[in-house]
Amino acid sequence: MADQNNFPKLHNAAWPGVVGKGGEGGEPIIPLDTLLELTAKAEVDGQKFDGIDLWLADPHLSIDSDRDQVKRMVDHIAGYGLKVGSFVAPIWAGAGGGSAMGSADERKRFVSQVRKAAQIGEQMRELGIRPTGGIRIDSSTGVGDWDKDPAGNTKIIAETFREAGKAAQDHGEFLVAEGEICWGGMQSWRENVRLLEEVGLPGIVGYQADMAHSMLFTLGYNAERDRLLPEGYDWQDRSVLDAAYKKVADALRPWTYDFHVAQNDGTVFGSGDHEKTGRHVQVTDPNGKLDVTKHAGYWLRDDSGNPTRKMRHIAWDGCMFPNSVMTAQQTWNDVLGAMIKVRDAHGWRE
Repeated sequence: MADQNNFPKLHNAAWPGVVGKGGEGGEPIIPLDTLLELTAKAEVDGQKFDGIDLWLADPHLSIDSDRDQVKRMVDHIAGYGLKVGSFVAPIWAGAGGGSAMGSADERKRFVSQVRKAAQIGEQMRELGIRPTGGIRIDSSTGVGDWDKDPAGNTKIIAETFREAGKAAQDHGEFLVAEGEICWGGMQSWRENVRLLEEVGLPGIVGYQADMAHSMLFTLGYNAERDRLLPEGYDWQDRSVLDAAYKKVADALRPWTYDFHVAQNDGTVFGSGDHEKTGRHVQVTDPNGKLDVTKHAGYWLRDDSGNPTRKMRHIAWDGCMFPNSVMTAQQTWNDVLGAMIKVRDAHGWRE
């Protein structure tokens, strides 16, 4: 249709092929080429994915890639007819980074990983394959350690994020902190707002809203005082969820520069080295608690109900699915179909 929305662009995410995979007893990591092929082949009523968001770590694309290696990857992805969007920077200790509230050396490594990601992002922009997207970070520390000194530790995390933001800005990039119940100082909607206000770099350091992870804030996991849904909440009463979820989105929307369409069933889960966090479920799962199209609008529309047009692309995020699900083409057709509905409802045309 001539008047069909064509923004935001629709991206798949590569990191679900890595998160919770590998290691002893775990399912094997899914190669990037497999994910690129599945993404490129997905199609619903003639519409396809526009791009992919990348995991900047082995075995997908090393954060230490030189310019020639980045150029080869750009050419390779372009061969699938896809653009590149947001990155996940490997800021964790096990991936070469360190805790954002750790020692001076740990924090230096954290910022260094962000700087390297920003350099790759700048090169990809120059090569024309990356028209949009930020660099995802988190605090890289557990809730228990943070809770020993909440105010002091939030201040340290904010200092690290501020330095990382300046490093990203040097290369024309911005950072998006993905709040999840497993990350210290980011385990509730209120703590995320407090942290971003402490950083104080609007437009440079903001929030990456994953619909599913953000919904867990309403249940108060790891932050009972910030719980919004009542104990023993009856999920059949949708109006209560709507009000609680809108409060979360209203608080974080001004800081939201990157958005993930996702679904969950209200439970928590952990796999591999990943701490317990929200359980992503398939977009077709009957136990999913979100009305994906409706609740996406809480993030993609402003207080007056108008599309914010802040996110030039949106991505699907679905971590910790079995490989049998991840490698089934129908999975990605279903995801694409859900994302098209979100764009039709809350997007715009250029």
